[in-house]
Formats: sequence, structure tokens, C-alpha cells
Amino acid sequence: MLAGGGDYSFLVDLIDVEMGRKGSLGRQVSVRFDRNPMNPDIVLRPASQSDASLLERWDRQPHVISATTDDPAAEKAFVDAYWPDELAAQDEHNEYLIAELCGQPIGAMQIIDPHLESTHYWGEIQPNLCAIDIWIGEPDCLGRGYGETMMRLALQRCFADPTVTAIVIDPLASNVRAHKFYRRLGFTPVGRRKFGDDDCLVHELKRQNWRSNFSEDAIAIQAGTE
Repeated sequence: MLAGGGDYSFLVDLIDVEMGRKGSLGRQVSVRFDRNPMNPDIVLRPASQSDASLLERWDRQPHVISATTDDPAAEKAFVDAYWPDELAAQDEHNEYLIAELCGQPIGAMQIIDPHLESTHYWGEIQPNLCAIDIWIGEPDCLGRGYGETMMRLALQRCFADPTVTAIVIDPLASNVRAHKFYRRLGFTPVGRRKFGDDDCLVHELKRQNWRSNFSEDAIAIQAGTE
């Protein structure tokens, strides 16, 4: 996955601040599960080389930078990312998606198989998982609930593969808003972990918890495969 702060999702839903990951480390957290309806105007499409300049511009947005690093002097979110190369490196285990609202790009996602993808960002990790990164690039799209729809679409995409047992995500430990955001989607904390210089708080969403929280999304997947 992209180096530079793990997961960027406090950008996603400053709306009611939630989705996150954690109460106490390693403990199941009980939360009130209030969610917004899916926004039918948002779709995820595969990213292509034509999106490189867009992703580079979003890299320079202050809200993206602050969610990907604890370095107050950082001028770019993903310092090692050269987007034409990142997009060219996509394969069956690593894909980038662009979120569009009524046809206009608003954010991006990366979905990988952390066990098989080529960079081995996650190191030694069990098979049959997906890992997701998410960020909203356009500042005027923050706080509108778009991130929740983006995540739910991505979760459907991941769990459409019946071999996937859980999804992991790695926001900065300092990104409390992201933790709350993920909690709303049923993620629970696994523990803190360093990815390079980044101090992250890994979270996990198991398939059974997703089915419980979003039964209608699970039914939609099943209907689409019949």
C-alpha cells in the first residue's frame, strides 16, 4: 500500500465523525450504529493513467497531508508515490479506484490483497484478507457523508469474493476522527503497529460483522451473483 500514514479516512466523514476503530486496544467495542443511506450518485471506477495528475493534485491538499503523516512540515501526502508508476503497477492483487459523484471525481481508494501484493507493505500477514486505503481529495466534499458510501461500496467489492474473511485498515494512531469513522462501520481495533516511521492503529472488519451491520449490502452482492 502507499507509504505515508496508512489510512487517510478522517477525510472521509467529518460529518458525524465516525467509522473507526477502537475503544480499548484489542477489545470488542460496543457502539451505537447510526448510518446514512447509500448515496446513489456515487460510483467507484477503476483508476487509469489519465488520473495521475488528479491524484498528484490531491497529494498536495493540506487535509490529505495531515491525515497521512504526523510530520507538520510535510508538503505532500505520499512522498514516494509517482502516480504514473503506481497506476501502471496495478494488478489482480492491487487496484486503485476513483470515486465519482455525478460523474465528477471526489476521492480515491486502494484495495489490495495484503498477503499477495508485490510490495509486501503489511509484511507477514494471513491470507484471505483485503486491505483498504481511502481519501477524499476535494476539500468541498468533506463532511457530507460521501466517505461512508465509498467505504460501503468498497466493502461490497471486497466481500463479493467468498474467500475474503476480513478487511484490515491502518490509520495513524493520532487520527482519532478516522477511528470514530471506522467504528461506525463495524471495525474493531487490533493493535498499534509501525509501518516505517508511521505509528498506526490497525483495525479489522470481519465478514460476519459486516453482514450483521450491512445486511442489505450483503443481500445486494448475493443478488448480483445469481
